[in-house]
Amino acid sequence: MTAELVRGQNHTLPQTRLEIRVSAGSPVVAGATLGDENGVVRGAEWIAHPGSPQLPGLEVSQQAAAGHRLAVDLEALPETVHRVTVLLALPVGVGGPARFGATAAPFIAVTGLDGTEIATFTLTGLDAESAVSALELYRRQGAWKVRAVGQGYAAGLAEMLADQGLAGAAELAASIQEAVARSLARSVAPPPPRTPEGDRVRQASGPSDPGPAPAAPPQPPAATPVQPAADPGTASVSASAPTPGGPINYAHPRRQHAAPPTPPPTAPPAQPGQAAQPVAGDATGWSMDERLYNQIWGMFEDLARAAAAYRSAVDFAESRMDQELDRSLSDPRNRIGGAGDRAREEARAKRDELTARAREVLDRDLAQLAAEAAVVEPALPAAYAGWDNPVWHAHRIPMELPMALRLGDLHLPERTGLRIPLLVRLPLERGMWVDSGRTASEAAALIDSDRLRRLAMETAVLHAARLLAVYPPGEFSVHVIDPAGSAAGPLAPLVDSGVLAGPPAAGPQGVASVLAHLTRRVDLVQMAVRAGAADSLPPDLDTGEQLLVVNDFPHGFDDRAVTQLRYLADEGPAVGVHLLMVADREDASAYGPVLDPLWRSLLRITPVADSHLADPWVGHAWTYEPPVTPPGSRVLEQVLAAVTAARRAAGR
Repeated sequence: MTAELVRGQNHTLPQTRLEIRVSAGSPVVAGATLGDENGVVRGAEWIAHPGSPQLPGLEVSQQAAAGHRLAVDLEALPETVHRVTVLLALPVGVGGPARFGATAAPFIAVTGLDGTEIATFTLTGLDAESAVSALELYRRQGAWKVRAVGQGYAAGLAEMLADQGLAGAAELAASIQEAVARSLARSVAPPPPRTPEGDRVRQASGPSDPGPAPAAPPQPPAATPVQPAADPGTASVSASAPTPGGPINYAHPRRQHAAPPTPPPTAPPAQPGQAAQPVAGDATGWSMDERLYNQIWGMFEDLARAAAAYRSAVDFAESRMDQELDRSLSDPRNRIGGAGDRAREEARAKRDELTARAREVLDRDLAQLAAEAAVVEPALPAAYAGWDNPVWHAHRIPMELPMALRLGDLHLPERTGLRIPLLVRLPLERGMWVDSGRTASEAAALIDSDRLRRLAMETAVLHAARLLAVYPPGEFSVHVIDPAGSAAGPLAPLVDSGVLAGPPAAGPQGVASVLAHLTRRVDLVQMAVRAGAADSLPPDLDTGEQLLVVNDFPHGFDDRAVTQLRYLADEGPAVGVHLLMVADREDASAYGPVLDPLWRSLLRITPVADSHLADPWVGHAWTYEPPVTPPGSRVLEQVLAAVTAARRAAGR
């Protein structure tokens, strides 16, 4: 029976391997401190936080989110540890609430590995506090208990850490917030929030049994939204926890209507002992595009969680082997002779058995996802499809905006051939930065600097062309700033087809002119929206979506131009002005930390494969593969010609 705790109340823990699930009304930082018999934190190495998420027996999330799962193995903690304090803090400088009183009360549940709740605690009564010691697990007379704490701190994380006796609390708190900001900047924004009116049901392949394993790596709890705060306009994803062998439910995004959604296609019934055959569009949605969108995000989450379970099981197997060896070899009689050798062999054999069982379950899950990807990819519409998909050869410019846009592919090292399309919602809610620096990744370091810059610009052109191709005629314009004219080659398809709003701007005067034009547009639309007078906009103002492609930043930019660019990055997306920058951050190092908010506001992508993006559930580092056209193909020219023809037919 679940114990519903109030402040100060405690409850005996019936087991030592636990999950601590956190649900909050907005993204929070979750961490944990280890305390000695007096509750004192002896040093920074006794704190698990996003910048250092793992300690013996403890693992926390690497990023701020509205939901977390903390993994705890009390038996694996050092003997000097007598207390584990779970802490929550609001991230700083990311546009979210500054105090817990401005958001819904956080909820914490201590559960077993099977999800059964042992104790819960709702942190009510918080107001000006921006950090809180939520609950603590403590050792008393050889047994572990949980106590609801709920002690808030108005001065934030630094005050809370100092209260636990940590020296240098302010410096560590600042480093934690910096790590959170970095992780938010690289996190892929999840889909918008979902409602019960349209659940997507993905049939699981069967009960997953990787063998004894610790609590899963930190993940959001069931039916809890997850939202990276670095992207304030981005909404969240929620998922219902699966029962063993049962369905995983995914509610579809932003649907408030009561009418029933279109039923998804169904696969033929599976033969006994065989998995059901996958079907493209098996998610609930109001159109095939929406069903495919939900299905792809379901595959993304399934792969993230399957890999998390496997990695967690392998880590547990290694930890268990180490513990068994320590116990066996602590007896001096076992350190020499055959007894010690037998102990080592038995421990390694158990480790190998657990790892093999976990790999078997992972391979089964990966095979199911690979089969699903094989039927989904050919069925994708142009906005979701790769450039090698035949759908582009018959593409017609749509009259309605699609739900999302494909920016490339993502994969994990467990199976590099299993690629998940990286989809972002439209209209764009965050600008993009194509990193042309050679220090960005190992692959980039092997490429000549000039070649890498050209690849970066070619990647930007492909993204701009795709946006032009999926927007209705005349509803999307592309402006280009190329101060030195160095991108004439990669820009040729856009220039020759006549799809740009004007010739690429060159020199300081060209840079100033384009920035002034777009800044004026942002100002006017903002004022009209705030005044509720959209019909008062000047007749010559283009109210369609605008994309500004900037090459070789910050060359050709003075201080005023840099300020205007930052303004467009911050204010532009809300009124339809978006940035696509091609830049090497090292080139702008002279500006120092002034440009840090600019880089963090943009989704960083690369012209070569690079492992820098994180999923919004468990924070895996995913390898991003940029889009490319097939060698020798003229699909880009054909698509741009279709854009020009559609504009001409529409009189734009």
